[in-house]
Amino acid sequence: MTSTDTAALLRGASLRVTQPRVAVLEAVHQHPHADTDTVIRAVRRDQANVSHQAVYDVLRALTQAGLVRRIQPAGATARYEARVGDNHHHVVCRVCGAIADVDCAVGHSPCLTASDDHGFVVEEAEVVYWGTCPACAADQSTTPITASTEGSR
Repeated sequence: MTSTDTAALLRGASLRVTQPRVAVLEAVHQHPHADTDTVIRAVRRDQANVSHQAVYDVLRALTQAGLVRRIQPAGATARYEARVGDNHHHVVCRVCGAIADVDCAVGHSPCLTASDDHGFVVEEAEVVYWGTCPACAADQSTTPITASTEGSR
């Protein structure tokens, strides 16, 4: 994705084109499922003086504009991705925390039909598959991530 493409996306979402917004959106495109620290490091490679708060603010604005999706599997830190609008799901490794996209298993968006929607108009279904990635399965000596070990990794 070029800076021109990024600027067009921002304008299309009625957002002002600023260097931090361009840098953050490009970082999210380059690092799918990145946590905030990863996005900050990527942005600071080109813009060393961008603050943590600026990145948080931009991520919030991009999420509200629908240019970025925020996901937060149970017990994990929030992650950001640029794949939006298709209601896909995720598979998460319990050992290393790796995340991969999973297309909807059945039917049309929202992918799943609730057995009882209690009168709600269902617009989206969010599914997280949990397991062990191939790399961690090959290394049986690793310890699964839990809510208490997530922050220490």
